[in-house]
Amino acid sequence: MRRCNWANSSELMREYHDNEWGTPIYDDQLLFEFLILEGAQAGLSWNTILQKRENFRKAFDNFDFKKIAKYNEQKVEELLNDAGIIRNRLKIEAVIVNAKVLLELQDEFSSFSNYIWEFIDFKPIINKFKILEELPSKTELSVLISQDLKKQGFKFVGPTIIYSFMQAVGMTNDHIIDCFRFKEINQIIKSGVNIK
Repeated sequence: MRRCNWANSSELMREYHDNEWGTPIYDDQLLFEFLILEGAQAGLSWNTILQKRENFRKAFDNFDFKKIAKYNEQKVEELLNDAGIIRNRLKIEAVIVNAKVLLELQDEFSSFSNYIWEFIDFKPIINKFKILEELPSKTELSVLISQDLKKQGFKFVGPTIIYSFMQAVGMTNDHIIDCFRFKEINQIIKSGVNIK
């Protein structure tokens, strides 16, 4: 069974690749989780984030943005002392800011999902890359989305982070064409499951 090469670096990466990466997501809480994890990953490896993912879920109330939006300075200090997560003050404070902004966007667009998927007219982009080296680190679209997210007030949402987010949540199918997941995800897209 052929996979994208990056998935073979560990069992955790393989499971993530085979079951999650590139699958279209429309649930606000899961979208928020990926937005936060991608931001946390800045300067680190994705494998490191996956190893700490369960710790992140415990530390951040399972990414319940309504709860996170109410975190205070005492909670920030508590998180800074949690060895199970990435202990970076700017990244931790960004999670709280992003939770508050997401709630505002829900009021305006009825869901964060509606807001983010509208950038691609609710249709995942199907790329046809033959080798890993062809994958971009950012695109004109990720720059545009990044700029809009920043304008809304989000933090740690640069164009490269946003392109990784788009790949993770299935806004773009960036599995290489001979990877078994490329066809599987295209089938999900064609079936229209969970599309707005």
